Amino acid sequence: MIAITQLAAEKNLPKEVVLQAMEAALVSAYKKDSDIQGNLAVRIDRETGEHHVYTERTVVQEVTDAKIEISVQEARKIKPDAMLGDTILEEVHPSAAGRIAAQTAKQVVLQRLREAEREMVFEEFSNREGDIVSGVVQRLEAKHIVVDLGKTEAILPAAEQVRTEHYRPGQRMKFYLLEVHRSIRGPQLILSRTHKNLIKRLFELEVPEIYRGVVEIKSIAREAGYRSKVAVSTRQEGVDPVGSCVGLRGIRIQNIVNELNGERIDVIQWDPEAAKFVGHALSPAQVLNVRTSDEDNTASVIVPDRQLSLAIGKEGQNARLAAKLTGWRIDIKPESAMQEQLAAAAPAAKAAAEVAAPARARAPQAAPKREAAGEPWMEVVEPDEAGEAPAAEEAPAGEPVAAGAPAEAEPAGPKIRFAEDLAPVLAQAPKKAKKSKKAERETEAEDKAKKAAKKGRRLAIVDEDVDAEEDVDAEIEDWTEP
Repeated sequence: MIAITQLAAEKNLPKEVVLQAMEAALVSAYKKDSDIQGNLAVRIDRETGEHHVYTERTVVQEVTDAKIEISVQEARKIKPDAMLGDTILEEVHPSAAGRIAAQTAKQVVLQRLREAEREMVFEEFSNREGDIVSGVVQRLEAKHIVVDLGKTEAILPAAEQVRTEHYRPGQRMKFYLLEVHRSIRGPQLILSRTHKNLIKRLFELEVPEIYRGVVEIKSIAREAGYRSKVAVSTRQEGVDPVGSCVGLRGIRIQNIVNELNGERIDVIQWDPEAAKFVGHALSPAQVLNVRTSDEDNTASVIVPDRQLSLAIGKEGQNARLAAKLTGWRIDIKPESAMQEQLAAAAPAAKAAAEVAAPARARAPQAAPKREAAGEPWMEVVEPDEAGEAPAAEEAPAGEPVAAGAPAEAEPAGPKIRFAEDLAPVLAQAPKKAKKSKKAERETEAEDKAKKAAKKGRRLAIVDEDVDAEEDVDAEIEDWTEP
């Protein structure tokens, strides 16, 4: 039992599987090296390790072969409740097995253990089909590469190898498990490095949001070894799908690029609207306009002239990947070509406008009202919060105002005040400069001289006025009524 336990640990197999292999080996050994005929069965005690040999016979109504069949009456002597179809076990004691029997048992044990290992490998990797496995390149053959996965070997066919990659023995890489099937030599594992789902699984490993389902990968277009496009969308508000995939300073996307040996990856925003999605898929080129036609599944894209080569890509790679990603046939045209088409269509549009002009002339149209634009020399006075306009300025003295005259209706909205009205208000009196005492005395003397001159002139004017009044009085006295 110690040896069986150790063997189970070395082969990484359950202990029960090893015991069943030992029982099958002992059966083959006793059949080969003993005179016992019929069906043999060996049972090993799981605790002590002792084994017992039995013959198996089936209970039948009429016995035709006594080696494998037994009648009901004889069966009930061994087992009282025996019924038709039951199997009766009778213990026998064969002689010790010889060297040939032992060698046969050894071969049977090894064969059963090998089959058990292959079955376990198949069960394990069949559940991982479509997933990423890590392996070491073991050897390079003419048509394929043998990869060691630890428990078994897998094959990387030439069709699944990337042209730009160079494989060497001992190199550890990640592979996409494409297919698992049974063969004569055991389970056959087919790997791939060109499948587009390899990128999807790498994103799930590097981006936790994709693994949890917050960010979803909608579609992938790939040309292995050169360039890939990945369209992502979010299922939760406030999460940037592109930023989540790129990572802080591009650390997440850089790890994926390093695993793919420098393959360029474009992460774009998926959009339910086909026109916007096609525009995003052509990034990094700028798109001016996109028109889609559902009849022929074609999208016409207009790009600036300087962006045409970037939108098409090297050997049409960018446009080809965008078409695979979106599922639309993409027709890229420069802006200048569209302008030429519009210029060619302009005469027809002009003729149509001339035909429609008389109809518009017959229909009366109200002239649009235009608000007078404020000139630079006007000030707009907004009404106060209560909605009342400021009170009108008082009329200057000397201008009569008709009593009861209705005031002219002022237009609603802000009032206009002219700069001439605001000039006296805005003008500021100049500050007087300080004078010295000597200058003040000279100024006072000049003022006194001016006052004396003015006084003399006033006295002269008064004398003239008095003489004039006397002449007027004399004329009045001489005049008499008729």
